[in-house]
Amino acid sequence: MKKRIMCFGDSNTWGAVPGQAYRHPQEVRWTGVLQEELGDDYQIIEEGYNGRVSVHDDPVEGRLSGIAYFAPCCDTQSPLDLIIIMLGTNDMKLRFGVEPRTIAYGFGRYLDALKITPMDGNPPKVLLVSPILIDPSYKNNALFYDMFGENATDRSQRLAEAYKEFADANGIYFMDASLYGKADAADGVHMAADSHLRLGKAFAEKVKEILQ
Repeated sequence: MKKRIMCFGDSNTWGAVPGQAYRHPQEVRWTGVLQEELGDDYQIIEEGYNGRVSVHDDPVEGRLSGIAYFAPCCDTQSPLDLIIIMLGTNDMKLRFGVEPRTIAYGFGRYLDALKITPMDGNPPKVLLVSPILIDPSYKNNALFYDMFGENATDRSQRLAEAYKEFADANGIYFMDASLYGKADAADGVHMAADSHLRLGKAFAEKVKEILQ
């Protein structure tokens, strides 16, 4: 039976092209690269959604709370061997007013959901991923500057440490996406094809470490 991996994230999992309203082709997205690298013994399930936040109800856009969708999504997609969670960029919007450590420890709600969610098969392993950094060029995008405010880059640089602390404390796996991918200067938030390639290959090595 194929090993099933669900990738639960935001627009950088969906594959948004920097500065555009459409997505990279499937084979370009890091999820597609991951599938190619791992081969036919694995099935990669894409669950990326533009604007998704971790646990908050968005007062402006609504429908974006990841935790509200996570449990039924896990049930629908089960059995799962591994869940990759890469969220946090959108949590840094000014409207939420939360710091990196608060974002990281909010993922405890995801782990709690896995304990009570009816799923086919054994509970999946979890890989928590701190997202790529917000590039200073986001300030040139009026929409993103209004959303994230003045110091989003500095705050994004503190996510990895907080995520690793949470992962270590809860016995789950951790990876820092910013070591492999970076936001393109076209909008300061989303990845170009080269970063998707590097990140997908890095994920493949991490998945092999976890599941083999």
